Amino acid sequence: MWKTNFMSSKIAVVTGAGGGIGSAITARLIEDKFHVVALDINSENLKKLESNFSTNITTFNVDLTSAEKISEVFKSIKSKFGGVDALVNNAGDCFMSEFPNIPAQEFDKQMAVNFSSAFYCSQESVKLMLKRPGIKKIVNISSNGAYNFDVFDPPHYRASKAAMDTLTKDLARRYASEGISVNSIAPAMTESPLFKVLSDEILSKAISQMPRGAAMKPDEIAVWVGFLISSAGDVSSGNVIILNQGRDVR
Repeated sequence: MWKTNFMSSKIAVVTGAGGGIGSAITARLIEDKFHVVALDINSENLKKLESNFSTNITTFNVDLTSAEKISEVFKSIKSKFGGVDALVNNAGDCFMSEFPNIPAQEFDKQMAVNFSSAFYCSQESVKLMLKRPGIKKIVNISSNGAYNFDVFDPPHYRASKAAMDTLTKDLARRYASEGISVNSIAPAMTESPLFKVLSDEILSKAISQMPRGAAMKPDEIAVWVGFLISSAGDVSSGNVIILNQGRDVR
């Protein structure tokens, strides 16, 4: 199912667009004159986006763990818009079972939501970027948890984000001469619905480790996404940009 109101000629696809960080990214890109194709499994979140933005948004209710569903959506995007100028792989989740007792089903779902969705959306987007003018952009929303091993993140979550960053570097090199820039943003604690999976004790401890005593805001992440997708970000590719208030400098 999808709804659209189309005015802009620049097309940005945002996955997990209805969540905390996703909705902030969507708002930023619409402000920057993109038409946003918002992908999310949560239909209620998509309805909120539709009510918040009267123009320059198309929504798709889609299960991003399914390569087949992703392919179908991108066929619709190609039919309606002709191509894609930017992709933000923001869809993600965090499952909290601890090693060595992580069920196989949970591991598979963690990798599917956080990594496989980004992999398949990138494949489909690149096909629709190659004939577009200018510098096209892919921004992957990773996590500081892939690099800071002092925090609570479980290993399958870390692995899914580290895999995303390896994909970033591979695609950046692979498509450098094709005018596609690929970067990751790896935020530390940021206010989002993922806070709900944490116990009060773990959440309080994690926030206390932030140098400024508070989690970051979704808008602060969205500003960086907007920067990378703007012309100012044209020369950046293959980078993992860690946003953590200086919590751990490596």
